[in-house]
Amino acid sequence: MRKIYLTALILFAGAFLEAYACTTAVISGKATPDGRPLLWKHRDTWSVNNKIVQFFDGKYACAGLVNSIDTANQSIWIGYNSEGFAIMNSASYNLNYDTIELNGLEGRLMKIALQACATIDDFEQMIIDMEKPTRLEGNFGVIDANGGAAYFELGNFEYVKYDATDAEDAPNGYIIRTNFSASGEYGDGGGYIRFETISDVFEEALANNTLDYCTILQKGSRNLKHSLLNIDLNSYGNLPENTPTTVFFKDFIPRSGTSSSCVVQGVKPGENPALAAMWSVVGFPLTSVVVPVWLNKKVGLPAVVQFNDDIDDSPLSNYSLILKDNIYAYKLGSHSEYYIDINQVVNADNSGFLQKIIPLENQIISNSEKYFAEWREDDKINIKQMRELYDWIDDTIKNFYQTSFNLSPKEKLHDENTGN
Repeated sequence: MRKIYLTALILFAGAFLEAYACTTAVISGKATPDGRPLLWKHRDTWSVNNKIVQFFDGKYACAGLVNSIDTANQSIWIGYNSEGFAIMNSASYNLNYDTIELNGLEGRLMKIALQACATIDDFEQMIIDMEKPTRLEGNFGVIDANGGAAYFELGNFEYVKYDATDAEDAPNGYIIRTNFSASGEYGDGGGYIRFETISDVFEEALANNTLDYCTILQKGSRNLKHSLLNIDLNSYGNLPENTPTTVFFKDFIPRSGTSSSCVVQGVKPGENPALAAMWSVVGFPLTSVVVPVWLNKKVGLPAVVQFNDDIDDSPLSNYSLILKDNIYAYKLGSHSEYYIDINQVVNADNSGFLQKIIPLENQIISNSEKYFAEWREDDKINIKQMRELYDWIDDTIKNFYQTSFNLSPKEKLHDENTGN
């Protein structure tokens, strides 16, 4: 009885503390090399243990990122459905200037939307029909199979839509949001430093025609630059391994509360929506690797991103958090989450966590894209090949963490250990 009560209490409290500092983007097909829209959420939250879940009990089937502690799977924090509609959010802190208490139920709203909406227009009508005040304050990014890509900045009584396919709203074909809204008071809210950092990444990628999911995850989610201080922590990569080097780590895109980073890669108009994919870095991005997932009931999901009862988490999330603990080596005081040992991340001997992970990730991406290219050519998923790919991904990731770091998913690292 006590366990049930505590779980309910944590879920209730979490609803009001959710998603405090996410970095997100909506990218239309105009801006991507292959013409397919992208939806990115670099998730910062109190709930650092994450998993991926598929749902088949709504009007539309869907898949999405869920808190591992959410045993009822009530909320989705980024996801997509069988119609090619996808949604994510970032918290905003400059939309509501009133005393109305927020409910923190963005994740529940997004799950409902994924199970009920086929298009961006459906979602907009859903917002219009919502009871007011909504008790919400956030930026909701969406894409669909019709080529649509947009943000809805939603407050208690009204919303403002920004269309990433419209040259006036998005001259470069994409829109970035952190923790302020363009329709709110400029200067209020948060995430302005992260906004500038990721804007630099996107501008360079657009100029080089490389604004794809790989660039976003590797140069965005793993970004070690600070746009305000004009520093790049990669400069510490010239120090040999086993040279503990503590650096200040605040207002970077990755941060102590980062639980995952996912990019939904949508489809072109006329393409089979079953070919939409979510490239998912489940866990702390500096110590986790990407896993592609497709919505398919017959095959399911790779084991490394699914909930495992033995560890109360997904294995990949668990692996990443064990390694993350070595990066956040300074444990004293109430602000230890602002300091990391950068030598654990990058060093001159190429033995840093990130330096080991990126080659593996590139291999996963390369092998996955070979299968994906065939499915796109046939305009359908090959079930046998998908099983083969998932089995290979599971085995490869398990062997990597065991051989590289002597790890197996055996430690229970719960949300209260985040320091946030």
